[in-house]
Amino acid sequence: MQFDKELDARGLNCPLPILRTKKALTDMVSGQVLKVLATDPGSVKDFAAFSKQTGNPLLSSEAAEREFTFFMKKR
Repeated sequence: MQFDKELDARGLNCPLPILRTKKALTDMVSGQVLKVLATDPGSVKDFAAFSKQTGNPLLSSEAAEREFTFFMKKR
């Protein structure tokens, strides 16, 4: 999937991946896509809730060997 910016939140625990994502999205323009890499297992639920709460669509959420990749679109 194409993306405009990448955020490496691996090794960070809740709530840091979400806080860093929120900050990264503020620097982006509407329609741009942010790729987030995380290792916190709780981030799967956190990103779904964050997407619902903020209205920024979560385009995809993938897990591979204890690493999670999220693609979020700036609304």
